[in-house]
Order: sequence, then structure tokens, then C-alpha cells
Amino acid sequence: MSASAPVRAGGRMTPRSPHGPRRRVRALAGGVLLLVGALLLPLSLAAIWARAELTETDGYVAAVAPLAGNAAVQEAVVDDVTDAVMAHVRLDGLLKAVPRAERPAVRRHFTRGIRQFVEKQVRQVVTGRGFRTVWNGVHRTAHRTLDGRLAASGRSPVTLDLTPVVERVKRQVSHNGMGLDLLRRVPRAGVEIVLLKAPDVPRIRAVYEVVRTGALLLPPAAALCLTGGLLLARRRRQALIWAGLGCAAAAGLLAAALALARSRTLDALPAMVSRPAAGAYADALTGPLRTGVWLVIGAGTLTAALAAAGPPAVRALRARRTAARARS
Repeated sequence: MSASAPVRAGGRMTPRSPHGPRRRVRALAGGVLLLVGALLLPLSLAAIWARAELTETDGYVAAVAPLAGNAAVQEAVVDDVTDAVMAHVRLDGLLKAVPRAERPAVRRHFTRGIRQFVEKQVRQVVTGRGFRTVWNGVHRTAHRTLDGRLAASGRSPVTLDLTPVVERVKRQVSHNGMGLDLLRRVPRAGVEIVLLKAPDVPRIRAVYEVVRTGALLLPPAAALCLTGGLLLARRRRQALIWAGLGCAAAAGLLAAALALARSRTLDALPAMVSRPAAGAYADALTGPLRTGVWLVIGAGTLTAALAAAGPPAVRALRARRTAARARS
């Protein structure tokens, strides 16, 4: 018997519809497209954010600029600069006239006093008004260096050069003979924080290539999948509900992954690195991504709620907006 032959149902001969399997295949394809689109949407956000952080210097500087006034970051800078300066302090000449047995105690006393002096000068610079300009300049230079390292070959490290802070301190203590002589001992490139070690540069460069490609391909792919899934769905309203909930759930998973990555990254830092300062850095850099994630969660949830409520809810929402505009 052929597929189109009549079949008996309730005593009558009724033709079998050839469109049933097609509709099921169409519905299945629409569901798969909606699922893929919901998963690609948060990945698109992550790729766009990563590409912007790695390539847009102005955006990066704007993200870290508020950290110049963060107490934990300021304290970390004071400690790093002070440690770097103290690494070049030599007291051997001062201790020649001191009896050998007394030299360890005198060395500790002088070292403590000099460190307190240097730390005070550095803290005055770091908490001063002009520090934000220095801070932005230091990070702008570091980001341009990072951008150049990713665009070229080689394994040169990427560092955050804090020497401009020392230069500010030098000008501040220019009338103090001891301070000026002390800071003159610091080499021009002697106060640096390694942001990216040389062996890690090729790996980050490979990640950068993937991110750059993903930022171009993922957003249109997500949009096409979501649109195609809605067009293929037999029940558009139900499909819209599931699409909204799927996008919100996928964005929620990304938010949870970001929180987990932040926690594990901070736990893996060396003991010498300030956890509060590193946490402030992480929050500043991922702020735009977290904002985008919460926007997707809100938009997806709202879309699902409006679709579930049906056309009357949409009309009521439009009426409220029209009334609000008329009152304004």
C-alpha cells in the first residue's frame, strides 16, 4: 500500500496527509536552531568583549581608569614601587664606620627608616590628584605593547612600567638630598610588573586569533539561528517563550562561569599579589561583559513572560508606554 493510499478510520476512508513528517522535521529543525542560537548568544557577548579588551586601547583605559582611586589598588602600587626602590638601596658605605657586631641591627634600623620614607613619598604621589593621569598613561602604554605583541611574532613579555610613578616621587623630593640620591639609583626600567610572561605570549596570540574570528562570526550566526528557529516553528508563541528562556538560561550559565573563573584565578595567584587589588582589576575588566549578560537575562525573561501572557499583555504594555509619553 502506498503512502498516499486511503486508510480506514471510523469506518471511513481518509487520505493520509503527506505533510505530517515534513512538519515534524520542520519543528525539529526549528527547535535545534533555537537551542543553538540561545547557546551562541552569550558566546557572542564573550567574544565581542574579549576582542574589545585586547584590541581597543581607549576602551581598556576607560575600564581601568576608576581603579586609580581604589584603595586596594593604590596600596598594591605603593608596595610594588616601594619594594622596587628598596631593591636598589645599598647601605654598605654607611656601615663601614659601624663596628661589625652592630652592623645587622644598624642595617635593620636604617632599612626600616628608609623604607618608611620611600613609602610615604610614594603614597603621597599615588593618592594625589595627578596620579590618575599617570595611571592612565601607564596602562595605555602597556595595552599598546600587548596589542603589538599579539599582532607580531616573538615572545617578548608584556609589562606594566611603573617608572612614571617613581619619576613623580623624584620631583616631589627634589629638594631632599637623601631622597633624590636614593631614587637616582633606580634604573629607568627597574619598576615593572610582568602582565604576560614571554612563554605565554604564543598561547595568548592563538587565543586572540580565535577571539577575533569568533567576534565576527558568532553574533550573526546567533541571530540567524534564532530567527530561523522562530520562522520554522509551528507554534511561534511557544517557540518565542522557549527562545527567551533559553537565552536567559545560557546567559546565566555564562555569569556562573565568570564567577567561578574569577574565584579560581584569584586563588591561583602568587602569595605576593594582592587579592583585593586583583579582584578589583577583574571586576573592572569584566564589568561590560557582566552588564551584557544581565541585559540578556532580563531581555530573555521579559520576552518569555510577554509571549506567555499573550497579545493582551503586549497591548497593555504599549498602552502604558503611550500614556507615559502623553503625560511627558
